[in-house]
Amino acid sequence: MIKILAFFEKQAFGVCSALGEKLGIASSAVRMFFVYASFLTFGSPLVIYLFLAFLVNIHKYLRRKRSTIWDF
Repeated sequence: MIKILAFFEKQAFGVCSALGEKLGIASSAVRMFFVYASFLTFGSPLVIYLFLAFLVNIHKYLRRKRSTIWDF
């Protein structure tokens, strides 16, 4: 079960787990919110999800420690 969740988080940009950690709730609750909201609003939360995926990706890129030519 853990391997399946890790696979989906890796493939799904980690948006739900990042939101869950930030808000202090379970990532499965965030996932269910996106699923239910998508059904009720005919997929408009998909745009929000993709925007958040972009922000999470940018955040990961900016937090990466860059090495210099002096680091061996």
